[in-house]
Amino acid sequence: MEQSHVSALQLKHAGLERRLADELSRPMPDLSTIQLLKKRKLRIKEELSHH
Repeated sequence: MEQSHVSALQLKHAGLERRLADELSRPMPDLSTIQLLKKRKLRIKEELSHH
């Protein structure tokens, strides 16, 4: 896999991590949003591990 693709995936993963942290820090976190963000992070992590 190209290094630029790996870098893009890592940036995406970090962005999702920040969004997840922001959502979790809210007084009333949206559980469906949290689940969605976690699933997206997992997909990116799996893609990175396959290359």
